[in-house]
Amino acid sequence: MRNISTDDLFLAIRAGEIIESYPDDEPCPSALMLGFIRDHAYHVVLGICDDHLRVITAYMPDDEHWIDARTRREKE
Repeated sequence: MRNISTDDLFLAIRAGEIIESYPDDEPCPSALMLGFIRDHAYHVVLGICDDHLRVITAYMPDDEHWIDARTRREKE
């Protein structure tokens, strides 16, 4: 997961915000969160299961796919 420490990941999730929701994902609904680690924007995708959260991935949003940290570019 891109050399992100567990502590930093927890901070990004705790203070983050959900920017996209995927309620039909399997085996659990998931969400894309925006959080910050040392003033850098990170996206964290979480599986939201009945009895736990599952970190699917975490990454820095790039200019190719994102206009800014909250706005996805339209696919051409």
